[in-house]
Amino acid sequence: MTKLNYWTSSWHLDEAQCPCDIHFLDYLEVKAIKGADIFHMGTGSHHIIGLKTASNGFGNQVLGITASKEEYQTYIDLLIDNPRLGFTYKVYFGDIYQIDHRLMPALDHVTLFHCGEYRTAENDKYGALTDTQMALVLADCLKPGGEMHFYTGSFAYDKAQQAGAALIAERGFSDAGIFKSLHTFKKSG
Repeated sequence: MTKLNYWTSSWHLDEAQCPCDIHFLDYLEVKAIKGADIFHMGTGSHHIIGLKTASNGFGNQVLGITASKEEYQTYIDLLIDNPRLGFTYKVYFGDIYQIDHRLMPALDHVTLFHCGEYRTAENDKYGALTDTQMALVLADCLKPGGEMHFYTGSFAYDKAQQAGAALIAERGFSDAGIFKSLHTFKKSG
């Protein structure tokens, strides 16, 4: 019997090793992005993006996905202790390579900081999408002018670059440049 490819660990915030979540929060602040609908891949057990967007007064909403049972349990515990968090931050457990646009809301921002890091042959056993296919599905969920963000410090950044090239070639995105450790692609419109 084939089992879901999931992460058997949890990620605690370590800005020196992986600053992408902090840099995305900086991006939202510098650009004064308010009222945005954000999809965030890889919440970490710190849930910093969901927690900060719930408390900074910008009115952004975050839908996160984690493939870590431990990170998901941390979200459940946070929500039990702070039920108001549930108004602006939702997390679900699953394999992002099974993403289906029919189940997704319209989005302003997508963070794929860990694109390519965890997809393996195990995903192939149940027909999961490739990194580029997954990025294209999420691209189709972005509103006109929406943005997709990748982490340049990822050990699998080459996969993100391939996905970015596909966004440009197949969906008409433009390369919006680098902000700190983030590489952004913008949907036309």
